[in-house]
Amino acid sequence: MHDLPWLLKSADDFNERCARLLNHASPDAEAQLLANYALSINQSNRLYQTLQKFDPEKRAIFSRNLIPFKLGIVSNATMDLMIPAMITAALRYGIELEVIRADFGQVAQEAFDPASKLNQSNLDAVLLALDYRAYSVLVNEPEYSGGNDPGLDALGYLQQIQQSFALNGKTICIVQTLAHPPYELSGNLDAQLSGLLRKSLNVFNSALIENIKNSADVLFDVATLANTVGTHQWFDERQWYMSRVPIANGYIPLYTDYLAKLLAAIRGKSRKCLVLDLDNTLWGGVIGDDGLEGIQIGQGHPVGESFLAIQQWAKSLKALGIILTVCSKNDKVVALEAFQKHPGMLLKEDDFAVFMANWEDKASNIRKIAAILNIGMDAMVFVDDNPAEREIIRTMIPEISVPELPKDPSQFLRVLCAARYFEKIDFTTDDAQRNAQYADNARRQAMLQKAPSLTDYLISLEMKIHFAPFNETGRKRIVQLINKTNQFNLTTRRYTEADVLGFEKSGSYLTLQVQLQDKFGDNGMISVVICKNAGDCWEIDTWLMSCRVIKRRVEEAVCDELVAIARSKGIEKLRGYYRPTEKNKLVKNHYQQLGFVLISSDGSEDIWELETEHYQPKHPPIAIQNSLLDQTTHERSEIDG
Repeated sequence: MHDLPWLLKSADDFNERCARLLNHASPDAEAQLLANYALSINQSNRLYQTLQKFDPEKRAIFSRNLIPFKLGIVSNATMDLMIPAMITAALRYGIELEVIRADFGQVAQEAFDPASKLNQSNLDAVLLALDYRAYSVLVNEPEYSGGNDPGLDALGYLQQIQQSFALNGKTICIVQTLAHPPYELSGNLDAQLSGLLRKSLNVFNSALIENIKNSADVLFDVATLANTVGTHQWFDERQWYMSRVPIANGYIPLYTDYLAKLLAAIRGKSRKCLVLDLDNTLWGGVIGDDGLEGIQIGQGHPVGESFLAIQQWAKSLKALGIILTVCSKNDKVVALEAFQKHPGMLLKEDDFAVFMANWEDKASNIRKIAAILNIGMDAMVFVDDNPAEREIIRTMIPEISVPELPKDPSQFLRVLCAARYFEKIDFTTDDAQRNAQYADNARRQAMLQKAPSLTDYLISLEMKIHFAPFNETGRKRIVQLINKTNQFNLTTRRYTEADVLGFEKSGSYLTLQVQLQDKFGDNGMISVVICKNAGDCWEIDTWLMSCRVIKRRVEEAVCDELVAIARSKGIEKLRGYYRPTEKNKLVKNHYQQLGFVLISSDGSEDIWELETEHYQPKHPPIAIQNSLLDQTTHERSEIDG
């Protein structure tokens, strides 16, 4: 795993391409292509050094399609050698990473001092990059030695560090589990006897994981990662004693790649759609040639069991909210026969939101799948055993993720799981329903094609809308939408769970979470609005909506609700902001279409205003199932007006 086998090996001209990057017409796209290789430490350093040479103009071009992320690092180890690899790995996932590093060993000092470098840096997250060598410091803090298992005492001190960064730096923490050292004292007794390091680390890690579930912080499970590759390989004592580098050099690319995936997940950049080939990918053989009886799938056959493992993997991803689709060069009737009649098939036709089997080129079909689901190419992962097809898709659709696969199908699952394309930091009710929601959306699209008019179509959907203030139940989904919505997002401001909790509790903000249902099913939470009280005006800090419900006049229903609440609070104006990005051109005229008037525009931000007294409700064909105006006793509807 240390060589990132799901990624292509770097080209022979990698160094030359890095050198040419300074004069490249599209340095952002080329840099991401270079970052997408399985880079060694030296190659990461080479690309990183080239990026540092960009002048301001080139840097602006480089940054235009990337999402910024400012990461602080505190550690009991030397992290300097890892920073170039962190930055290039983050680039692989569309993140422009800036790293603010604390001095060696200054963990508590940085957390507890409100004026510390990290607490004053307006960070998106702090990485608590601690390992078992820091454990003795955590466990020996006298304030947290309460006679419990030492692991619980250590966790108490670490929680204080997390809470201090939240209070003093207004930031979340990425907290690492602690991998066991690669040696023992008494064999199996180490895991059983209180006071021994292995037992205490087990207690510490278990309690840490439970604690993270109930906080806004994020888990980085380094202990499992180290166990997967083997702690005898993960740790290099010689490196530690010489330079305090916490892991072996050969595993730095793996560590930084997994960290980058976590940062991407925080920013809503995880993949959410799996596009699967069929022949020799979901089963052994070619169904068009070998027939139903000739394909290999299911128990009792070593090759068939290998492919069954891939189907089990896909089925599990579906349960986690990943959209399953098929893109295969095949006769659709023949391909579907396998799902309908073969006794060894675990996946069935209704597991897939879109089933695209025909003789067109796969790039065109993948674009059609994306259009049907209304998602971006960078949200998709394409799995195909054929290296020629993989190369075509990489060339034709560079935004899509295309993992390399070994020739031996028994190794497919190991590589696909190690690739971690679907990294998640939370799991919500909407995630569990996502595959069904997208399948329902495909049926809506088919119905739209047959409707006499858009209005007739919308009426026939029998839509019902539900408004509520932010609350604990919806908080994780709200954070998801804020951090992953790009197209229908007026300001593209990104907020952490701690930020959202702050809006929820503050009397200076109106918050809306919006859910939509129709006759096909529940669309879940589809829109989020945050308004800041500015006297007689509410400033719309954030207004975003899921692409699943675009062109269904939901924004009109939301505007009607906003104005009605504002009027009830004596608010005279709504002020909306539009900050253009490469991806949100869709909503450039959003406020104009709702009746707002443009009062300012400087190229980086348009400011619009609406006088609530003169607003004429749009009354779209959506029944209001629940309005904040009907929740007068709810504490969050009592906005200062």
